[in-house]
Amino acid sequence: MTQEFLPLRLDLDPQALVANWRWLGERAAAPAGAAIKADAYGLGAVEVSRRLADAGCRDFFVATWAETEALGSLPFGAGLSVLHGLREEDLAAALASRARPVLNSPAMVARWKAAAPGRPCDVMVDTGMNRLGLTVEEACSGLLDGLEIDLLLSHLACADEPDSPMNERQRARFVDLRGRVAAKRHSLANSAGACLGPAYGFDLIRPGIALYGGIPRAEARGHIVRVVRIEAQVLQVRDVPAGDTIGYGATFTAERPMRVAILNLGYADGYLRAFAGNGAALVNGRRCPLAGRVSMDLIAVDLTGADAAEGDWLEIDYALESAADRTGLSQYELLTGLGSRYQRRWKE
Repeated sequence: MTQEFLPLRLDLDPQALVANWRWLGERAAAPAGAAIKADAYGLGAVEVSRRLADAGCRDFFVATWAETEALGSLPFGAGLSVLHGLREEDLAAALASRARPVLNSPAMVARWKAAAPGRPCDVMVDTGMNRLGLTVEEACSGLLDGLEIDLLLSHLACADEPDSPMNERQRARFVDLRGRVAAKRHSLANSAGACLGPAYGFDLIRPGIALYGGIPRAEARGHIVRVVRIEAQVLQVRDVPAGDTIGYGATFTAERPMRVAILNLGYADGYLRAFAGNGAALVNGRRCPLAGRVSMDLIAVDLTGADAAEGDWLEIDYALESAADRTGLSQYELLTGLGSRYQRRWKE
């Protein structure tokens, strides 16, 4: 079945995407790249990268070599970096691609030196997160001698925390590292780091969630705009007598006669059970709350005071920051969990 016949859709706003990318670069006073891993956080990496490249973005980041293959070629000679580096199993794909590996360990450094001497790479150095990356001592030991390093990276652990001293500690370590390791460019900030301002911008920022409408810090409110909206089609409208129950577990009892819409949306589509009791659909601006549990493929919403018919499309209340507050899910989970059963419709 082609996408236009799917009973779920994501309405995507390319102008909002580009506006968010531009604001982040302006906030950090540095060129902005784009993290498009996890299929651009669920929005579609091919379409996202094309639109950002058209706007001037020249640096893109994916997690794995499989994601480079799914992405295909980037326009305008834009660069692509693979954040998870270079396993032995990745060598053939890496050598066949013009993407740069982000080298994260001494073994990866040795592997790249042996396989592609003189070819540019990126290097990740850990400044306090203890995730991927060389230690500062390893990076400054001579291990990197002979590499042509395009981008020297580190990653902030607490940039989305309101007042964490960890941010300044990592920034200071990175400034020191920049003076000790030769590289063409340097990059520290993600979306939240970009919101911290020019001191964190260096030569390039690597935003992800904020490109797609997420609010990583208070400074982004009023500047980062919504990119994605979910709409689900009404499969059936039914009358529920007072005293009857709705959904699995009979957890919801109608206290009065009700009219409910059954929508084609459920936890298999990333609309998780955490929305039970606080999720809603919007009918002509009116908030119609969920009635009962979220099923794998279906939800029921209370149409009291609103009107909808079979075949209508209803917007789901899914603004990322408020949905995260209501459910306890992160904005990242809310976006990347969206599955493959949606039409993805870009406004033109």
